[in-house]
Amino acid sequence: MPDVLTLATRALRLLPPEVAHSASLGLAPIAGRLMRRARSDDPRLCVGALGLNFSNPLGLAPGYDKDARVFHVMTRLGFGFVEVGTLTPLAQKGNPRPRIFRLTRDRAVINRLGFNNSGIERAAARLERHRGNAIIGINIGANRDSIDRVADYVRGFERLAGYASYVAINVSSPNTPGLRDLQKRNELLRLLGALAAARASKAPSVPLFVKISPDLSAPELDGVADAVLDSGIEGVIVSNTTTARPASLSSGHARESGGLSGIPLFRASTNMLKEMRRRLGSRAVLVGVGGIASGSDAYAKIRAGASLVQLYTALSYEGPGLIARIKAELLACLERDGFANVQDAIGSDVT
Repeated sequence: MPDVLTLATRALRLLPPEVAHSASLGLAPIAGRLMRRARSDDPRLCVGALGLNFSNPLGLAPGYDKDARVFHVMTRLGFGFVEVGTLTPLAQKGNPRPRIFRLTRDRAVINRLGFNNSGIERAAARLERHRGNAIIGINIGANRDSIDRVADYVRGFERLAGYASYVAINVSSPNTPGLRDLQKRNELLRLLGALAAARASKAPSVPLFVKISPDLSAPELDGVADAVLDSGIEGVIVSNTTTARPASLSSGHARESGGLSGIPLFRASTNMLKEMRRRLGSRAVLVGVGGIASGSDAYAKIRAGASLVQLYTALSYEGPGLIARIKAELLACLERDGFANVQDAIGSDVT
């Protein structure tokens, strides 16, 4: 079956990116019926965080399963957790097409999707239908034309928290005008305060994460760290896509507008992860995202302070076989450096 999945991945790359994404979602249930559940993970990969036991630290980042259509299938591929979304209170079409661009030579993608999704009500129905024991994160955002974005986040949390192992607050997409302003200290405190109040009354046991941009300055990171600690939320996801365009990019679509993901984001997002670890220490759980394409990449994020890591772009290039390879390579890294398990390696590069 892995050979079939590899061939399918190659075939999908012959299609335009958004068509390929839609096709893969349609094919996922068929693949799920054909696949056997991934083998049990080596216990050295287990991570305890947020009151949850992750069988391994590797998760599927949001963006693939925006509408919670196939999360129950994706959990069978060997991920330790899956994050759906970004979901907004009302359905919206997002930005005009084309809005996804492959940078094949750079193993990267630029997207300017703009939170296209079918809204929280349809997602809630799917989440209800496929309840299970897997660890599922739900990523929430605000509608583009909302007059009260804080209220949008509260509404999304209240409707979806009952299905979530954790909720991620996306205030860092570059594709919704003005959204990133919510990362400013006072704005973020106001948002996190409203969500903390909603959590206390509706779902007190559900952890909250804020997902930040890799383009923040050092003073802005200070403000995020202060807001996280003052509000009492559990963690930070580092990071979203970047509007920066490294000089190393060589693909034809490199200057398209939108958020850049994939290998060119790895260094900047990992450096930011270290900076957040220095500011927060072990007082918050960090999730490392951006450019992971190998076990050594995942290991570098963990040593930089991440308890958990996520990928998406590399999966679109390499296919589902990448998941098992990353876990095997991660174990080899731990053995090489004398760590008994993943937990012992977390933050080991940060002083």
